[in-house]
Amino acid sequence: MSVAYWCVLFAALLPYPIVMFAKAGQKYDNHAPREQLEHAQGSRKRAYWAQLNAFEAFPAFAAAIIIAQLQHVAQSTVDHLALVFVAMRVLHALFYVLDKAPLRSMVWAVGIGCVITLFVLAGTR
Repeated sequence: MSVAYWCVLFAALLPYPIVMFAKAGQKYDNHAPREQLEHAQGSRKRAYWAQLNAFEAFPAFAAAIIIAQLQHVAQSTVDHLALVFVAMRVLHALFYVLDKAPLRSMVWAVGIGCVITLFVLAGTR
């Protein structure tokens, strides 16, 4: 399996440890977990938002990787862009939790740039 495919798996699983942080230290209500998270405060609320954003970013990334692979974009390029995307998503979550909005926006832009680049490279093959 290519590095890029491992990155897809990592990106798919990334939201879960983020939301675990959001839920930590609270009495967990399994009957209404989303409602409980909506009422979270501070870094836990931001972790919840980071989890939602990670889920939102995943489909475009996974599609970009698959399409780039199908179009035979150079494997090293796909792998590199996938690794950068994953690193940016980890930093995005960290900066979200730490309330570093400008840094969060900057790494988000780099990450979405990786996705766009993968699509463009696939489209020019």
